[in-house]
Amino acid sequence: MEAQTEQAENNLLSMILKVDNEQKLGNDHIAILYPGKLLGDADTGIGTIGRIDQANIAAGATIKMHPHMNDDILSYFRTGKVKHTDSAGFTEFISRNKLMLMKSGEIFYHEEHVMENMEGLQIFIRPQIKDDRPNVTFADLTQPDSNNVWRVLASSDAGSALQLSSETWIYDMTLTSSDVYSLPALPKENLTGILYAFQGELLINEMLKLSKGESVIFKNETVSFRTDTAAELVLFLTDETAPFYAKGMYSGNQNSL
Repeated sequence: MEAQTEQAENNLLSMILKVDNEQKLGNDHIAILYPGKLLGDADTGIGTIGRIDQANIAAGATIKMHPHMNDDILSYFRTGKVKHTDSAGFTEFISRNKLMLMKSGEIFYHEEHVMENMEGLQIFIRPQIKDDRPNVTFADLTQPDSNNVWRVLASSDAGSALQLSSETWIYDMTLTSSDVYSLPALPKENLTGILYAFQGELLINEMLKLSKGESVIFKNETVSFRTDTAAELVLFLTDETAPFYAKGMYSGNQNSL
């Protein structure tokens, strides 16, 4: 009974924390966010959200055939074109208008060749179970931007075009006006979220300023935001109490960092 009471109290705790670019790892080509590191936790991820990479890679680069294990990877490229080739002999092109979700399961290999200068996110989500069957799915976007309205990119909900196995929801929105906006209706209570500024600048709750690549981590907080120019946002939600496998190759807890 005491443990249940403590869990209930933890679920009600509120939090909002800014993540500066200086707190990220990586290099000139890939900026890596391990969201859990910023909370001082033993886990480098937060719930199902293991790692978020913002990549900026010039045309001609090739990331040669390499493995993934127990990572669910959403490729969300906002500019450029990338050729995906995998160990199942499948080839497809990822671009501003086409998303890819690769569930590596027990093990899966792929290669990426950058056809045109690209900038985008590779998002490493923790699967629900270990060693599931590998699977790659694609989704065409009817419009490259979702202006001033939240759009679901991938989720654990049945019927989602890109369906995640763990309790995770990923949205995007392009802000084109200076109006004040808020979060979408949350699919569950007590979710933890990351609001990420992919491009542009934001003002959160009229007090926290975000620049490109920065974010806020929040839980049980009212979050509003606006921009004076334009901005591209990505929103991540996770249920930290739902089951997930936390030892994936890249999405898993990276204790040595």
